[in-house]
Amino acid sequence: MLFESALNALGGSPELLALFVGFGLLVGILFGFFGMGGSFLVTPALLMMGYPARVAVGSGMAFVFGTAVIATLKHHDLGQVDYKLGGIMIAGTTLGIEAGRASVFYLEELGLAGGVISVAYVLLLGAVGLMVTRDALTGDGGGIDHDAADKDLEDYEIPDIAKTIQETVRIPPLVSLRGDLIVSVWVILAVAFVTGLLSGFLGVGGGFIRMPAMIYAIGAPVPVAVGTDLFEIVFSGAIGSYLYSQGGGVDLGIVVPLLFGSALGARIGSAATAVVDADGIKIYFGGMLLAGAVAVGIGEVGSYLGIALLETIGLVLVLGAALVVAAAVVYTSLKSMRASHNQSPATAD
Repeated sequence: MLFESALNALGGSPELLALFVGFGLLVGILFGFFGMGGSFLVTPALLMMGYPARVAVGSGMAFVFGTAVIATLKHHDLGQVDYKLGGIMIAGTTLGIEAGRASVFYLEELGLAGGVISVAYVLLLGAVGLMVTRDALTGDGGGIDHDAADKDLEDYEIPDIAKTIQETVRIPPLVSLRGDLIVSVWVILAVAFVTGLLSGFLGVGGGFIRMPAMIYAIGAPVPVAVGTDLFEIVFSGAIGSYLYSQGGGVDLGIVVPLLFGSALGARIGSAATAVVDADGIKIYFGGMLLAGAVAVGIGEVGSYLGIALLETIGLVLVLGAALVVAAAVVYTSLKSMRASHNQSPATAD
């Protein structure tokens, strides 16, 4: 029934339906494996496919909401969600999302929304991509620690920058958080507002910014930052989806097939974390972000100059970047499983 409605919403095009399901599968694999990544490719892809800015952003937020619900349940079972921190962040995020949504609608009235959002994506994806790639090449860490669940919260050292913020900003009220943290509520609200603004403006969950911010600005342990971020995304995604739907910005014909593919992909990606060393694949993730930045830039140039070929190349690069990294995750998983299977008889002897 849902697929029939989605097919009708897509103009009865089974090819377009298959494209969204396939893209959702790739994004789900990335989301399940990295804990972030992939969802921020949805909005620029929709923009390059010619969807209005409010539909691209609103549908992207609805997709993020759906994927975060499943992931949050898993982290709740692991005890990795700080509901006090999440509740405070929801308050700041709500204000940020509304500010971001209002900005999109205003820019759309001026005919500038698509261009401004695309430029913001180029800058954001490029900056984060360079940071992740640098960390992967220098071995400085970064990304998700897949052994995080096996560590005690007290084993995590608070980053120096977080210590400095906690010691400098002592404006009441102060709140105690998991991991023996004492943080000013205003620091949490500031982080939440900025990331909420990005979520509302770009149609992303904001996890690839919010999670590092919780670690480096608030000092939350890695597993708590991951779980609480996903919990917060459930609410920010729901709020953003509702606000955009009031202005006709959520297209279920897009969201339903994306979520169907993502539900399967997230299971594959999550299973891969048990057999793959993430450090060996981080460079692919950073490369995907950089490729996404280049793709969006090419697509925007094509749109500005009216060259359809460049827009098509940009879209192909976005989809291709997700495909390459998702394929690398699956291939590396199968390779690790095969190597483990081959070693089993020798171990038994």
